[in-house]
Amino acid sequence: MITTFIVLLIIYITVGTIIAIISRRFGVKTSAEYFVAGYRLGGFLASMTYAATTYSAFMMIGLVGYAYATGVGALGFELAYLLSTITLLAILAPRVWLMARKRGWVSPSEMISDLYDSKILGMIIAVLYLIALVPYISAQMIGVGSIFEGIGVGYVVGIIVAAILTFMWIAIAGIWSVASTDTYQGLWMILAALTYITWLSLYLLPTAHLDLDKVSEILGRTGMLGITKFWSLPTFIAFTLPWLFFAITNPQVVQRLYMPKSEKSLKRLIQYFAIYGFIYTIIVVFVGLLARALSESGFIPMITNRDLVTPALLLLAHPLLASFIYVSIVAAAVSTANSIILSVASSFVRDFYERRVRVINHRTSLLISLCIVTSLVVVASLVAYFRPGFIVELSVLSSVILLPLAPITITGWIFEKASNVKIEALSSLLVGFIMALSAAVIYGPKRAFITTWVGLPISAWVLITSTAILAAGLIRSKLSPSK
Repeated sequence: MITTFIVLLIIYITVGTIIAIISRRFGVKTSAEYFVAGYRLGGFLASMTYAATTYSAFMMIGLVGYAYATGVGALGFELAYLLSTITLLAILAPRVWLMARKRGWVSPSEMISDLYDSKILGMIIAVLYLIALVPYISAQMIGVGSIFEGIGVGYVVGIIVAAILTFMWIAIAGIWSVASTDTYQGLWMILAALTYITWLSLYLLPTAHLDLDKVSEILGRTGMLGITKFWSLPTFIAFTLPWLFFAITNPQVVQRLYMPKSEKSLKRLIQYFAIYGFIYTIIVVFVGLLARALSESGFIPMITNRDLVTPALLLLAHPLLASFIYVSIVAAAVSTANSIILSVASSFVRDFYERRVRVINHRTSLLISLCIVTSLVVVASLVAYFRPGFIVELSVLSSVILLPLAPITITGWIFEKASNVKIEALSSLLVGFIMALSAAVIYGPKRAFITTWVGLPISAWVLITSTAILAAGLIRSKLSPSK
């Protein structure tokens, strides 16, 4: 198994690196080329980088484990995200795409800064990204480390490999190498997922003397097909609410709305992502439920650490199949980590350097970017080494911390120039951020977003408070789309 995995991993790394090097021919001389591809991504490339960036180690490790541990409620949680994302993209993405071209946006923090005519707001958001997204990046490192640990190579080795790949595929050509390797990795991910579910359905279930009817009976008897005790309404809201606004609060996906070369390419991004996301989500949850049925039937032992469900299942697979799926998880993690890191770097370059000087030195811009990328990779790797929480919790926690960005982003997109409420926007952001971060410090990453205050999860209070502050500003200024 170890030898097969290493060989396949080397093939994956080699092909990906060649693709990244070839991508340099598209040009990376300016920050706009390095961070948003000069607004020149085609529909397929744009959709695949969006999908690969969105779907991370969270899916094959985290969501499989959650479906296994908590039942079909995990499907509702993830489909709610997908539906909300597609809806938001269909309604708002064309407007954002057009504004990005007219105003020359490169980073998401620059976008908010421009909409509210506040440089300090952009700088604060850049720092907010840095704080909030380290847990999400670390979750990807933990996912890779868990895979390496599960096959006997070593957890720390996995973190090192993930860190090196993440850094290398950013440094080679910026967004061009990230987007091109994302496409490669996204294809690897979906092919591995299809192979995984085919093997489970056509080989492992018959080996365990199970069919879909028996699986349904077992899961129904154990309550896994209904609303389990875990998925109480406050818990479902706690998990789902930050995910509903993921498409407008997480910089790595917001930034991808700037990149398609035409409106037609943007429409293809939305369409292809919807198809990819639905297929991938159904497969991942189905894998978790089938694994639970196999445990309930006595074919495999009950698994207490939900992040180890996929590694436990793949111990029963042929080494080549298992290695193919393991590498797809590495691909999912790396594609998400490097996209986040590059996006955060773009915010610091734009808001702390390029928008504060008269003459931009693009070599200086790229040097600053490289320093930020290196620092983030190192910090995320160190956090991953100490394993502060499960993958799902770490991923959702990042979105909770970013949740205060939702009201100010939507308001800015709708009104385009919201400078009349810049003070309220800043207050809304800071108060919501302090609430979310305080909860994370007080309760820890595992409990921060499921703890309730007066019957509502913390994420709901963060969103309510931030929205109320901004709404008060809108009322005060009597802001309207015509202004």
